[in-house]
Amino acid sequence: MTRVAAGLRGTAKRAQVDTLIVAIAFGTSNIGAYLLNVIAPRLLSQAQWGEFGSLLAILVVGAVPALGLQTFAALRVAKLRTGETTSTHLRDLPQRDLGQLFTMALTASAAVTGLLIAATPLLMMLLHFSTPWPTLCVAVALTGVTCNGIFLGMLQGAQRFGALARLIIIDGLGRTGAALVGLLVFGTPTGALGTMVVGTLLVATTGWLMCGRPPLVKRQPGHVSEVFHAGQALLGLVLLVNLDLILARHHLPPDAGGEYAVGWVMTRMAYWLPYAMAVVALPRLADAEQRRRVVPITLGFCAGLNALVVLVAVVFGSDIVTLIGGGGYAASTLPLWAFALVGSLLSLVQILLYSRIASADRRSTVLVWVAVGIEIALVTVWLHDSLLEIVTAAVATTAGLVLTSALIELRHSLLSRHGNFAIPQTPRL
Repeated sequence: MTRVAAGLRGTAKRAQVDTLIVAIAFGTSNIGAYLLNVIAPRLLSQAQWGEFGSLLAILVVGAVPALGLQTFAALRVAKLRTGETTSTHLRDLPQRDLGQLFTMALTASAAVTGLLIAATPLLMMLLHFSTPWPTLCVAVALTGVTCNGIFLGMLQGAQRFGALARLIIIDGLGRTGAALVGLLVFGTPTGALGTMVVGTLLVATTGWLMCGRPPLVKRQPGHVSEVFHAGQALLGLVLLVNLDLILARHHLPPDAGGEYAVGWVMTRMAYWLPYAMAVVALPRLADAEQRRRVVPITLGFCAGLNALVVLVAVVFGSDIVTLIGGGGYAASTLPLWAFALVGSLLSLVQILLYSRIASADRRSTVLVWVAVGIEIALVTVWLHDSLLEIVTAAVATTAGLVLTSALIELRHSLLSRHGNFAIPQTPRL
């Protein structure tokens, strides 16, 4: 018993260290993104900044398949480690299996890039672009971004969190760092995105090298549905993170919409702050026994951190609003704690969603899209007359989603523990 307790303490300590390493990497990467959003408006005209901001939004949406690939690869590699070896070195795993992941990455990259190239004329018309080159640059940049999702997932699944942290930082340099260089050198959106293309392709090449140069192997057609399942679930979550801001811009006057955008920055901060916990926990969710232990522990730590974030927003709300939005918002009565609560609840949803993806439970992930529909209906039909009403709709929707997802997770855990429920396992590569 003492040996088991010592082992659990050692595992918890390693998880804390891994979480800290990954959190530092994400923080470093996000600094670059913040600098890009601060520097770009000062180097570009208002029209150019509007164009560049729209293109960056397309890049964010286009990167969702990379998140799906990363999640899929992390779970696949974690299962391979359980079945073949406990080594964290990818070279000790079957190269044919890793090669299939690499082939899938190239296939998905080609599909994402081809889809955006095909949509370029429509995007030019809808977003009033005068030339196709910026959109085409985004399309090619997504080749590297999508492909690198698999490499991030391989390192994550192998629990090589030090290497994962390095690749996260390199990825940030390749995207935002390269775009900043392009802005400074060329002073145009096309120049920035052109250098980003070079940066993202170099990042993908670096990821391939860090993962031991996996070979090209014929992929299994059935795995596409698994990647699609993870991708659509994460797409719903990304949409839910951004949905209330979109609805606020549609229903509120411009000034109120701008004030809501200030609060939404707090939502994103609260959502991303515990993200490293989810990254470190995901590989352990591939095993049903570990999942029953890891999910409650991770949720507990995440909830504790989120409670601190909400408390800070309650106490220092007005000061934080001024810090985010500037002196023009000094007299704002924005309920910042409500925005922090939305982001905090969404971070809990993310952990529960990862657990359901890991258990191949396709029905439960539909809940995210149900929540999207409910929030749209609440705001469109009823709660849209003020900023407070819209953020209330967001809080109610996300709270309901957390509660429902937690009950489903508890039910699956209890049934599997008593042997009355066989959690479906995803077939091996």
